[in-house]
Amino acid sequence: MHTRRRYHHGDLRAALLTRAEETLRERGPAALSLRELARDLGVSHAAPSRHFKDKQALLDALALTGFHRLAQTMTAALEETGESFAERLRAGAHAYVEFATANAELLDLMYAIKHAPEASEELSAASQRWIAQMENLIGDAQRRGEVRDGSLESVGIGVFSSLHGYASLVAGDHLPPEVRAQGLDDLVAYILRGCAPE
Repeated sequence: MHTRRRYHHGDLRAALLTRAEETLRERGPAALSLRELARDLGVSHAAPSRHFKDKQALLDALALTGFHRLAQTMTAALEETGESFAERLRAGAHAYVEFATANAELLDLMYAIKHAPEASEELSAASQRWIAQMENLIGDAQRRGEVRDGSLESVGIGVFSSLHGYASLVAGDHLPPEVRAQGLDDLVAYILRGCAPE
């Protein structure tokens, strides 16, 4: 006789998010189902509804968790490097690309939900936190004369779109290994030239 696995962890919400992220990584967002997550964890099919009213609430929580982790990743990278714009940009670029490639499906979900009209204020704020980190990096460098004048938005869009585009190419396995090895440092050098004072 098949015995149902019992849930013993004490924090069902965290367990649901962990299993949901695994499912997202393995099979994509369409495969996510609160009922299936409940079955995987060995709890009643109604148990997840105490934490997530529906699948969209689960996806929102996954995206929010992702943005928090991305901001923490960037903070750690920037705290462990030097003060120059070149050093900080290189550290931030490597941290972002590593996060994006290790969490490709989650990052896609994060950006899709961030732009949804029903995105919560909490999610919107979390999505802006890591962007603010990059803007602060650029603004500090502008004050030190390391980066050309211009609005943070106009300078930052080139930095972000370059990094995100590169991360997407790596995550999608569109770059040969020999290009990947040196590619990010080459991209950082390219961004630095584009940001240099005129």
